[in-house]
Amino acid sequence: MMQGVIVRGRGGFYTVRDEAGQEFVLRAKKKFRRQKISPLVGDRVLFTPGEGKEEGKEEDGWVEEILPRQSQCLRPPVANVTLLCIVVAPTPEPDWMLVDKLLIFAQKQRIRPVLILNKGDLPRAEETAALARAMYAGANLNVFAVSAQSGQGVDSLKAYLSGGVCCFSGQSGVGKSTLLNALFGLSQETGDISRKIQRGKNTTRHAELFTFGDISVIDTPGFSLLELDEVFDPVLLRDYYPEFEPYVGACRFSPCYHGSEPGCAVLKAAKDGAIHPARLERYHALLADCRQAWRERYD
Repeated sequence: MMQGVIVRGRGGFYTVRDEAGQEFVLRAKKKFRRQKISPLVGDRVLFTPGEGKEEGKEEDGWVEEILPRQSQCLRPPVANVTLLCIVVAPTPEPDWMLVDKLLIFAQKQRIRPVLILNKGDLPRAEETAALARAMYAGANLNVFAVSAQSGQGVDSLKAYLSGGVCCFSGQSGVGKSTLLNALFGLSQETGDISRKIQRGKNTTRHAELFTFGDISVIDTPGFSLLELDEVFDPVLLRDYYPEFEPYVGACRFSPCYHGSEPGCAVLKAAKDGAIHPARLERYHALLADCRQAWRERYD
């Protein structure tokens, strides 16, 4: 058997690239269906190549084994991502709740997140960048302001991506494919923003892995909704907010949900301006969702 990485998957066929850069189109063994797992773009696999169309030989090769995954994302369905690149832009209007959910997901999977503010050439770009930096000042989050059109900040971002497997995620229309074109000289199809609804036209239809020297990038379809599928004790939600860490043990009650409890150090920090109020407000909305899901977990 040979070893390689799945770079794309369509219609039950998976394209695997080996260490020499050669690509093979394979099918997955039926055992994966019985095990209720599916090969994903980014998976490291062992495979048997096909033997062509000669009479009496197996035309298609097979994915034999999926090697242990470092991380796994269900939406978009990709594996072994080490750096989650969350892209927003002045237009369409940023969905900061989606950003927060992606940050929680990244921490759960131990993926390093980075926030990329694209379309830095637009009029509201500086305002959006200032808001982002203020909201995530205590979240241990690197923020890059770039413009795929003008090239602003592109070289610095490219240097930061070096050595990782990167997944670009975010709303449709924020310019992920355009940014990949600017970073790596690709010719991905790109779309425009609908003037009527101010939402992007989804031009990336399948996840695909590209390799550029020591950088691997997975381009994924855009999306505007991410649900936290895992039901967990609501008190654990606070652990995914780095800006809360300085106040561990400082609240009057333990455990403290940082919701409306008297003597809560996090609420006081927000009141004093140490935590951005919009970030805390979205945390409270997610906390309410987690509490409801926890109550209904046996229904």
